[in-house]
Amino acid sequence: MNLEILENGLVVMLTGMGFVLVFLIILIGVMFVMSLIVKYLNKIFPEAVEEVKTTVKKAATNVDEAIAVAIAAIMARRGN
Repeated sequence: MNLEILENGLVVMLTGMGFVLVFLIILIGVMFVMSLIVKYLNKIFPEAVEEVKTTVKKAATNVDEAIAVAIAAIMARRGN
């Protein structure tokens, strides 16, 4: 096996990995700066937040009634 080919392969691999690493570092930096800009702009121009009102329904108004229904269902299933 030719040692020169192996050296060229390692150089190409390290060069490619270096470019990817530099690109990712630049990408993280740009994203950080953009998040700071967006936070600043949100302080200046806040968005109107709509409140959504939800009503909570009670599952069972009477716990004893729910227990009786569950027992009746079990008894009907067993055939007793």
